[in-house]
Amino acid sequence: MITAIVLIKTAADRLAEAAQEIADLDGVDEVYSCAGDVDLIAMLRVAKHEDLADIVPGKINKVAGVEDTDTHIAFRSYSRRDTEAAFSIGLEEE
Repeated sequence: MITAIVLIKTAADRLAEAAQEIADLDGVDEVYSCAGDVDLIAMLRVAKHEDLADIVPGKINKVAGVEDTDTHIAFRSYSRRDTEAAFSIGLEEE
């Protein structure tokens, strides 16, 4: 599974509609509205790199109000939950 983070700039008057349209696309797991340099962050999870080419330029960039995207492909995931689970394997609480 390939995870990509897509930073999206939108027209202010289309933010909510663009977010929902993007969230409804196959391969898009979540969409967050946020403050800062970008308006939306979309989390994509796909089987192949080619799928990213279909989704980002082929669909997200064509959503009305989307002005720019910046895609980042994740190599590895780190989280406290994963670390705690790895160290608790085989240990039982008494």
